[in-house]
Amino acid sequence: MNDNPIVVLTALDVEYEAVREKLDAPRVHRHPQGTRFEVGRLAGGKCRIALGLVGKGNQSAAVLTERAITEFSPAALLFVGVAGALHTHIPLGDLVVATHVYAFHGGTSEDDGLKSRPRVWEASHGADQLARHVARDRAWTDDGGTSKVHFGPIAAGEVVLDSKVSAYARWIRQHFNDALAIEMEGAGVAQAAHLNRSLPVVVVRGISDRADGTKETTDRAQWQARAVANAAAFTAALAENLASEERDRARSEANDPKRSINMPGTTRNVAKDNARVGVQAGQVYGGIHVSSERTAPADPAEAIAGLAARLQQARTSGRLDEDTYQAAQAELAAASETLLTTTPQDMGAVTLALKKVRGLVADVAILAAEVGTIIALIQGLS
Repeated sequence: MNDNPIVVLTALDVEYEAVREKLDAPRVHRHPQGTRFEVGRLAGGKCRIALGLVGKGNQSAAVLTERAITEFSPAALLFVGVAGALHTHIPLGDLVVATHVYAFHGGTSEDDGLKSRPRVWEASHGADQLARHVARDRAWTDDGGTSKVHFGPIAAGEVVLDSKVSAYARWIRQHFNDALAIEMEGAGVAQAAHLNRSLPVVVVRGISDRADGTKETTDRAQWQARAVANAAAFTAALAENLASEERDRARSEANDPKRSINMPGTTRNVAKDNARVGVQAGQVYGGIHVSSERTAPADPAEAIAGLAARLQQARTSGRLDEDTYQAAQAELAAASETLLTTTPQDMGAVTLALKKVRGLVADVAILAAEVGTIIALIQGLS
């Protein structure tokens, strides 16, 4: 089963805080280059979230989105925040979910004027369908069900639009008149996701102003906070559904050996126990996969060393945050020291340390299972 989280990114602190309030006991995850994420589960433990702040603008959003994808290998990525409405039929506080994102600043300047050369990224079909399902369900709403979700294009640029008559306003009406909202990060996020094997990405925007010169008034009326709260509530519901679908997909593949073994044109030789199999074939068409089932080491010290290596791998992939990793490694170091320095070996102390490790890594099922196997090995020797 996939233990990787759903990555949720925001541009503003107020947006970050709104999502963070949805998490139980988030833990800091430090990227080697200084970026800080927080990893936690939504209330009830239904979904693991890696939350990050990218700041304003498409460029920084693209760079830090790429960093988040590399660090966590997420099942999906959600970008949540506020935006200005471009059409009067969308009330303040409602949400816009991007069916596609326009990078509207692209163009070429010629003698007869500026010609538009936009780029556009469409939402994946599966993510779009799931977002519409969550919107129809309406169980996500925190305001009594008055807010609605609108699906349509979003325009992403590098300036804050707060006018109906400026050059930017005229440009958008002329070239992107189907855009429902305008913001500053969606294009960078979409580009980064597109370059990572078309990772599913959903841009969720709460409408906090009308991009018409009244932003200061609507901000004083607390519409930004209301829009952010609605966007965070919808994002939490969408993340839960995305995680549930990912679990169902992984379970279905695990329970259907035909999908992984009986692929046309593929030969698989599987070695068990002490057997070693190379390739037994006359003529081979397609791929050849040689694998073996790993058996647990019989030596406790060797087993603990192998577990320590897999803990490091889990930290690198984002399945373990830094604090949990350090605490677990400290317990493993204590267990290893006990095995080396006590005669006769104090297996009770080793078992206690391993039980602490199992509690620390309980969120990562494969690691918890491996710790349980080592505990059984230790108890069998005592």
